[in-house]
Amino acid sequence: MKIDVLSLFPEMFSGVFGHSILKKAQEKNALELRVIDFREFSSNKHRNVDDYPYGGGAGMVLTPQPLFDAVEHLTKEVTVKPRIILLCPQGETFTQRKAEELAEEEHLIFLCGHYEGYDERVRKHLVTDEISIGDYVLTGGELGAMVVIDAVGRLLPNVLGKEESHQEDSFSTGLLEHPQYTRPADFRGMKVPDVLMSGNHKNIEIWRKKESLKRTYERRPDLLEKIKLTKEEENWLKEIKDNKTT
Repeated sequence: MKIDVLSLFPEMFSGVFGHSILKKAQEKNALELRVIDFREFSSNKHRNVDDYPYGGGAGMVLTPQPLFDAVEHLTKEVTVKPRIILLCPQGETFTQRKAEELAEEEHLIFLCGHYEGYDERVRKHLVTDEISIGDYVLTGGELGAMVVIDAVGRLLPNVLGKEESHQEDSFSTGLLEHPQYTRPADFRGMKVPDVLMSGNHKNIEIWRKKESLKRTYERRPDLLEKIKLTKEEENWLKEIKDNKTT
């Protein structure tokens, strides 16, 4: 996958892109990352990329010209049309499902804005997706782009140690992930559940499914409204609810 990021502060990405999973993804040639300062594409003699909003109001608005020209430069020789992603508070809330969808693409371009927002023509005529990472406002789109790129990058083939590593993640199944334990088996009197050390893989799998369902019910019951449970899972959920009321 190729990912291009258009930002006024490209230096912000060096730490994130140069470490951990994203670094490994690049070393394995699963991911190519570039960050471009779109100020370089400004036709203004002072390299300005913002201007006052028509109709008045506080703050400045990003002008369309530098972003359009930058995207056209990045796509003039491509054979596969990229997804062009705008990071903004008004966008679709980012989810694991969206990460999985984007991980199927060959080329992504992220637009990171600042100031009071973008000229509306950028939204209507340039981008394919608008994404928000939550119901709050940041000073720019860079942090949002980092979050999305990290979530997408780890899903690419051969990036994680095991293919199933991300398949059991929270949200990938529609539920929160089950509890995890490692050595020692007894730490200050806090013990690992016996079933995990039993060696019975079927019982372990059942325990993990039940715990995943229980954790979702306790912490994110709204997720249960979005998925279809099996008959067995419905019985487990009833048992969990009954235990909570007794």
